Amino acid sequence: MAGTHTPWSFLEEYRGTFFSGEWPTLPELFRITTHRFPDRPCFTVYDPDRITLTYRQALERIERTASFLRSLGIGKGSKVAVTGSNSPEWAIAYLGILFAQAVVVPIDYQLKNSEIENLLRTAEVKVLFVDEEKFDHFTQKPAGLETVLSLSPHRAPYIYDLPERTGGTASDSSEGRSGGHIHGVTAAPPSDTVSESDLAAILFTSGTTGHPKGVMLSHRNLVSDCFLAQANLNIYPTDVFYALLPIHHSYCMLAVFIESFSVGAETVFGKRLAIKQILSDLKEAKVTMFLGVPLLFNKVLNGILRGVKAKGPLVYGIIRFLMWKSGLIKKIFHVNPGKKIFHSILEKASLSSVRICISGGGPLSPAVFRKYNQLGIDFVQGYGLTETSPILTLNPVEHYKERSVGKVIPQVEMKILDPDERGAGEIVVKGPMVMMGYYKLPEETKAVFTEDGFFKTGDVGYLDRENYLYLTGRKKNLIVTEGGKNVYPEEIEDAFQLYEEIGQILVRGFIADPALNSEEIEALIYPNPEVFAPSGQPAVPKEQVEHRIQEIVDTVNRDILPYQRIKRVIVLDDPMEMTTTKKIKRHAVKVGT
Repeated sequence: MAGTHTPWSFLEEYRGTFFSGEWPTLPELFRITTHRFPDRPCFTVYDPDRITLTYRQALERIERTASFLRSLGIGKGSKVAVTGSNSPEWAIAYLGILFAQAVVVPIDYQLKNSEIENLLRTAEVKVLFVDEEKFDHFTQKPAGLETVLSLSPHRAPYIYDLPERTGGTASDSSEGRSGGHIHGVTAAPPSDTVSESDLAAILFTSGTTGHPKGVMLSHRNLVSDCFLAQANLNIYPTDVFYALLPIHHSYCMLAVFIESFSVGAETVFGKRLAIKQILSDLKEAKVTMFLGVPLLFNKVLNGILRGVKAKGPLVYGIIRFLMWKSGLIKKIFHVNPGKKIFHSILEKASLSSVRICISGGGPLSPAVFRKYNQLGIDFVQGYGLTETSPILTLNPVEHYKERSVGKVIPQVEMKILDPDERGAGEIVVKGPMVMMGYYKLPEETKAVFTEDGFFKTGDVGYLDRENYLYLTGRKKNLIVTEGGKNVYPEEIEDAFQLYEEIGQILVRGFIADPALNSEEIEALIYPNPEVFAPSGQPAVPKEQVEHRIQEIVDTVNRDILPYQRIKRVIVLDDPMEMTTTKKIKRHAVKVGT
């Protein structure tokens, strides 16, 4: 591994004892961290009072889980699934499966039972860890299941109550310790035969019905991505990460869960995506690393700006001027005055302890990015896909670019295929974080790689001279206008992110004249009910809602290129279906076609 002073240099002292490859496996990495920080908080939940497991306690529970799984005949190559809301139990199950040398299959808890069964069958899962709500259904053992274990204390057999089996544990964590290390945490026993190149996890991407695609990620994929991303982002054992997004999703799994335990930081599990609950958790836990999706950051920012506006136009004007000045100083001199200037505003918004906000899972408006940085929060965004473990780019805090999704991380080779006049084309990548392939789908796997072994992301973008990536859209969402211009809907949708009245927007092409077969642009908009139908107040009449939406579209149309302008607006009565990371399921929308 290159470099003498890299964030992963400390691994050298463990090579040859705790691991022998280029990168440790995930169980080897967890053992290393427990050896370094046995008494630091590891997994925490507020339920409603704080419950925390230290690294030593977490390791004991993980090993107990692993030994129980081994007693069921689970071993190398066995598939064990985990599905449930974010919790320490979910994390213990995930790691326990890997410690038992098996392959973990994390499944979206919001799927219907029949869809989960489809995934269990596809991945040939024999044992399932499941939360209370779906436990009774799965104890009927559909889809070839043999054993069902509970993530909730309200159902048995509960993960923390699994009986101890003899000969299963890899260390006696109760031994004495000195100098901050526990003697009991040792390298894995000789019976462990899993190496970094072995399959660690199967993650299912969208397409839960029919033939779902299971992305196969090795230990090397996940661990290399976790450390290489740290070249663009400093994280510390004192950090507190907030696991708010669904943890089965590659973004939260890697960027929160795995990143935090790689350095001995704490993970706080968020129970609900409700703003009030989130702000309470942020304040209680003194969260320093807040990862979310654009929709969430837009809501928090709108709440802050609404509070400022309520102080009257004069105060609002002064604060906006101070924000502009603070942002300028930060950009030019690389110092951050905003944290002090706006301390009371950040305190009120429960963001005063937050060191870094990271946005992923979709494009973020540069205006939102800019405002957070002006307020004194180091705000960055990254880019990646489940197939790339997922991080490929990350904006370094000390040299960020508002319109970019970040600088390419080390060991990623990125190229742009068939670039257009502005250098934009399909993004293709090579690197240690690129997946092993799709589970039992050799043809689909072959289709997403170029002849020379680059993974085709399906995203379109361009690179600047400093290797920062700029996204323009998804290849399959491309609209081709009458003038032969390529329009990416995501670029237009981004322009609406700061308008509170817009609950959801989907921009797409429609055929205005079948004879010409060229596309015009339409926007499907679901008005924000919090603005137009606040609880306890009469709803705004539909004509007024439509009038205001059209005003916003007209404003945006004036600021974008002529060939990008929206020609038709459809105001929806019901919200569009979304994924768990709050992206609209574009191809599920049938309105107006």
